[in-house]
Amino acid sequence: MICSKKNAKHSNLICLPGQRLCLSNEKTAAGHGTYERKGYIYAALAGTVNIKGKENGKIIEVQCAGNRTIVPLAGDVVTARVLQVNQRFAKCSIQSIGSHVLEQNYRAMLRKEDVRASEKDRVEMYKCYRPGDIILAKVLPQIESSCYQLSTAENELGVVVAMASDSGNAMTPMRPISWTEMQCPNTLAKEPRKVANVVPASALKSQNNNDNRMKTK
Repeated sequence: MICSKKNAKHSNLICLPGQRLCLSNEKTAAGHGTYERKGYIYAALAGTVNIKGKENGKIIEVQCAGNRTIVPLAGDVVTARVLQVNQRFAKCSIQSIGSHVLEQNYRAMLRKEDVRASEKDRVEMYKCYRPGDIILAKVLPQIESSCYQLSTAENELGVVVAMASDSGNAMTPMRPISWTEMQCPNTLAKEPRKVANVVPASALKSQNNNDNRMKTK
């Protein structure tokens, strides 16, 4: 179904984010509101499918009605809350993509083999994550349409916020003391975590000030 260069054909197909639309080949390309993965074109937005003509082919687009729906894509760094943890994986809820806070959360899974880049066979999930932890993770290529796959196998990814388990209703946030431990500031109790190596803004500001001083000398 190819249309002229000047006009676009508006189909009656209503799609949802992540829905597979058609094959991707030399005559069919992904346009606005879509993305290509493993030979297929998928919808990145909720809306109506449009087909625009191009030379010797067509472009598949999705036109959204109203507010744009943003969904996680492979390679995105997201903020997620850990919901459940067992020996094989952690169930999570994606709450934001980069700095964009989502209006709806997306289900995700962090598998044991995707926690670290090395020594994967020695990973113990309960020593890396606990329910309630807030983590930074990267979205992997989606295998199941109903659940996103996450990875924290980079130094910059992992736990960024965790509450001390012995703080009760006080909900005391712990402080990272290494890449593998966090500590309660009140009780000084230590707990194991896969800590994200996040550079604080104060450190960056201090580094920038030092650089500026060096330039003026």
